[in-house]
Amino acid sequence: MSEVVNVQLISALSKAETAAIEAEIAHLPNRESAAISALRIVQERRGWISDESLHAIAHLLGMSAHALDSIATFYNLIYRRPVGRHVLMLCDSVSCYVMGYAGIREALIEKLGIHEGETTADGRFTYLPNVCLGACDRAPVLMIDEDLIGNVAPEGLDEVLARYE
Repeated sequence: MSEVVNVQLISALSKAETAAIEAEIAHLPNRESAAISALRIVQERRGWISDESLHAIAHLLGMSAHALDSIATFYNLIYRRPVGRHVLMLCDSVSCYVMGYAGIREALIEKLGIHEGETTADGRFTYLPNVCLGACDRAPVLMIDEDLIGNVAPEGLDEVLARYE
């Protein structure tokens, strides 16, 4: 029975995913040290980390699924449920709040038709709040995928959003 479960877990990851994870492990002192890298590798290919993927990654790294889930849920850039093609994070730190966060938030809600934690009906955007994006000198800021966009104003959102089809 255990061998069947192990084969199912291993087959939950593609050969390319497994090879990429093993390549990361080769540079680290132990297999568990590759936890975040392994999660990111799978997420880059699938968009999010399903329970099945999480269990397979944990098995490959020789750790419990619970321990890996604790890591995955700690980091806000690891998605444990499906997200849109583009993930939009609006910084709600004090600096961004003072510089116009509330107006941008309201404009995003109106333009996208969703609130924080939701995905647009067309699957284009998932809107997530973020405590700090580390760019207070350019407040207010938002991040779409890997792009940090500073000095955002409600009237400039159409142009920004249009870049992400």
